[in-house]
Amino acid sequence: MNMRGTSVRYSKMRGLLRDLLRAAAGMPLITVQRTMSLRRLVAAADACQQRPPWTAIFVKGYALVARDADELRRAYLGFPWARLYQYTHSVANIAVERSYEDDNIVFHVLVGHPAELSIVEIGTRIRRAQTGNVGELREFRRALRLAALPTPFRRITIWLGLNLGRRRSRFFGTFGLSTVAASGAELSNVIWPLGTVLSYGPFAADGTINVRLTFDHRVTDAATIARALARLETILNGAVADELLEAAAPR
Repeated sequence: MNMRGTSVRYSKMRGLLRDLLRAAAGMPLITVQRTMSLRRLVAAADACQQRPPWTAIFVKGYALVARDADELRRAYLGFPWARLYQYTHSVANIAVERSYEDDNIVFHVLVGHPAELSIVEIGTRIRRAQTGNVGELREFRRALRLAALPTPFRRITIWLGLNLGRRRSRFFGTFGLSTVAASGAELSNVIWPLGTVLSYGPFAADGTINVRLTFDHRVTDAATIARALARLETILNGAVADELLEAAAPR
């Protein structure tokens, strides 16, 4: 059978994504999953007149966990010598799909100090990234400039960004969040050049949900990540649910 096809243009943003995945290819990434019962959190979210995005809720919860767990604010740096670099606070890197130049592209919005921000503030930033003009959003403009570089220069820039401690958090964040739960699906694993990446699936009718944390084994171990997930469940049903209920209370 003679199969015919046509070439499809490989966009610059796809090239940037390819090079970021290339940077993560050598990382020993492992995923730990926990099935959480989050009935109290779901009830608190449902009580809000305008529920914040679930991404904002999970970012706030994980940032509270990381605030008290040094291992979750560390990154592996391989240059000029192998070492761990610990950050004083978290910077969330949140994947957001946008339509750009007739293609669906994953951009990333950075939220600094998420443990100190309200869920509403985090949600506002995420919604702006989801609906704002791509050319007017700082992180998106930075990604477009990086994507426009010739491939060798783009790869060198990414490598430098990942190996310079202060710049790494500024350009890539300290932890990531990526999910396709809104489409009724879930990611089994996430490949991304960060110390930890959080992901979750859709909620079941009884308020249970699968939550996964992919981590760089050079930075920490599975037992630490398992405890972090258990702590996350407690915080989501506790402090995070309390914040949502307070926001939903009549003024």
